[in-house]
Amino acid sequence: MKFTLSWLKEHLDTDATLDAIVEALTRVGLEVEGVDNPGEKLAAFKVARVLSAAPHPDADKLQVLSIDAGDGPLQVVCGAPNARSGLIGVFGPPGAFVPGGGFELKVAAIRGVTSNGMMCSARELEIGEGHEGIIELPADAPVGAAYPDYAGLNDPVIDVSITPNRQDCMGVRGIARDLAAAGLGTLRPLAEVYRRDAIAPVEGEGPGPDVRTDDPQGCPAFYAQAVSGVRNGAAPEWMARRLNAIGQKPISVLVDITNFVMIDLGRPLHVYDRATIKGALVARAATAGETVLALNGKTYTLDAGMTVIADDTQAHDIGGVMGGEESGVTDSTTDVLIECAYFDPDHVARTGQKLGLTSDARARFERGVDPAFLDDGLAIATQLVLDHCGGRPSGVTRAGTPPTQARTIHYDPVRSETLGGLAIPADRQQAILESLGFTVDSDWTVAVPSWRRDVDGAADLVEEVIRIEGIDKVAPVPLDRTPGVARPTATPEQKLERRARRAAAARGLDEAVTWSFLAESEAAPFGGGAWTLANPISEDLKVMRPSLLPGLLAAAERNLKRGAQAVRLFEIGRRYLADAERPSLGVVLAGNRRARHWATGKAQGFDAFDAKAEALALLAAAGAPVDNVQVFGDAGTAWHPGQSGTLRLGPKTVLAAFGMVHPATLKAFDLDGPVAAVELYLDAIPGKRSTGFMRPAYAPPALQAVTRDFAFTVAADLSADTLVRAIKGADKQAIVATRLFDLFERDGVRSMAVEVTLQPAEKSFTDAEIKGIADKVVAAAGKVGAVLRG
Repeated sequence: MKFTLSWLKEHLDTDATLDAIVEALTRVGLEVEGVDNPGEKLAAFKVARVLSAAPHPDADKLQVLSIDAGDGPLQVVCGAPNARSGLIGVFGPPGAFVPGGGFELKVAAIRGVTSNGMMCSARELEIGEGHEGIIELPADAPVGAAYPDYAGLNDPVIDVSITPNRQDCMGVRGIARDLAAAGLGTLRPLAEVYRRDAIAPVEGEGPGPDVRTDDPQGCPAFYAQAVSGVRNGAAPEWMARRLNAIGQKPISVLVDITNFVMIDLGRPLHVYDRATIKGALVARAATAGETVLALNGKTYTLDAGMTVIADDTQAHDIGGVMGGEESGVTDSTTDVLIECAYFDPDHVARTGQKLGLTSDARARFERGVDPAFLDDGLAIATQLVLDHCGGRPSGVTRAGTPPTQARTIHYDPVRSETLGGLAIPADRQQAILESLGFTVDSDWTVAVPSWRRDVDGAADLVEEVIRIEGIDKVAPVPLDRTPGVARPTATPEQKLERRARRAAAARGLDEAVTWSFLAESEAAPFGGGAWTLANPISEDLKVMRPSLLPGLLAAAERNLKRGAQAVRLFEIGRRYLADAERPSLGVVLAGNRRARHWATGKAQGFDAFDAKAEALALLAAAGAPVDNVQVFGDAGTAWHPGQSGTLRLGPKTVLAAFGMVHPATLKAFDLDGPVAAVELYLDAIPGKRSTGFMRPAYAPPALQAVTRDFAFTVAADLSADTLVRAIKGADKQAIVATRLFDLFERDGVRSMAVEVTLQPAEKSFTDAEIKGIADKVVAAAGKVGAVLRG
């Protein structure tokens, strides 16, 4: 929300400095994004008169001007077709920086003729779009004066960030009201601001225009007034200057009036060319597939739940979002219809999200405009049209009923201290609330003004009082500390996440934090989102993530496209399934695992074994019994079949999925090349009973371990995990570790070699005991179809 300092002072009678205003805005909750003074960058430019204009001796389209900028004649070469003797324009001397061109002026020879600066167009100074000629000022413009001072450009522009709950501050008047309540001045009466005796409906001739609302849910109220015999043209200088200053390009006086009232009072309006309307103008529900050519030049296809403004032949506007091009006013417009309607905030928000269409009107309607300001808003707009365009007004048509039900809150002034932490006298609280537009009865029944849709309880009134009084006055109070040593507060789940996070970082993975919201297309490869937001920020953030991998894949894609050679990301967060939120740890490995090198050869990418190694290491760090973990297939449709799997404790308890991501999934995220991934399901890891903070004493075995190697021929479909697990179970007391160390196939025969570690307890193994254990190993391997090689 942008406005100029002088614009603010139209509503706020104050002597406060700019710095004081900026500080007060942030203090009351209206954070200032920045302050810009457009006149500063044009300080060197002056008002100048062209004394003479002669053709350039070596260029047909150039002229040699003699100009006076207050310091005597100067020679300037100019190519503008409107340059002529007697013209008063804007001169840039050598050393001035031209913002529209991005260059600094210097004394230069142009086709052999010296030019001491330049005469400037509006686009070159970034004060308008005009570039067909240089700026022409009135004949009484003071020659030699600084152009920003003459043009009123030394008016600071304040940019304020408005939170979604402060719909009343989407207009300059609402901001002025807050500053007045904060003690920075007095809020001027609205009639005084608009130079009227009172704000009242404009009396017209005959009946009002033929309008109605057939969609009370989407458009509860539709007010309108017609004006005949208008003259459309340029907006008055003061209005165009204000709109230009905040980045609103002036279009025509009729359009600019609606934009001005929207910014000034937070009340969007629309003006129709009556010559384009066939029959009655009706607010109704759109039919599925109906189209509207909007003012931005794009055609939108509508859903049945949206609201449109239509005549007997077609839909012209997307209600509350954007007007239509076919019924917009032009320079030849003579009869207009001024619309002042109330559109339901939820309807407007859903329509804008579905269409991906943003506008200043939508930003206000979806927050909720003042439903009690329809008559006054229409009256102000109509009077501005009559003042600047002439014409004859009709009567006013009021179709529908705006939701203006009175709202009251029973309030206890003590709440400011018990809830807000600041004791404020009751009379001071009453003064604050009344200055904000609330009405306070003697029994502290507070009536909420119609423009404060966000206030619906006593806690909201505490917030209003505290922010105006000054939240910086709330004294910081430390929490009481229990005597003695503080008891640990971390839950087992928090401790688990900490261990997993430290282990992932220690293994060289970079932690990422991604959105919990996704587009439906991103959630689809992972089973789709079970949780859909009713009012999402955008269509790209519509469902809650069913997995952490979509966010990590999107992050990997961004990094790889910016030149990263290797991406190793992890994230700990929640995935949202149909039954509950589930804590998870996701890992994505993309790019090169090993860079190309003269000693190692070509670059090498990640594979499923890298993913498995990460999964096992992280499970071990999290406290999972990895020695009992089994590998199963069927990780899901998002994973590459044959190059992925799951890690389980038994067939039902799934601890993790790992492997290569399916090519179709990678395509959905615009990723090229193989990508490995892991997803640990932290809530599935069995918990352990806490033994306090003391670690068990380190007790290394007293006797040396013994290793023996066994080689088996096996069936082609026997997994190494099955063989290793069978061997380890042959003698659970003596065998402490098993490891596959060799695998080869030749002539259709597969061979696996396993290293077995034996650990004696009280005495060393005898040869007979070792042979007995070896026999058990061979027997156990035989049960799964393995035969000891000869």
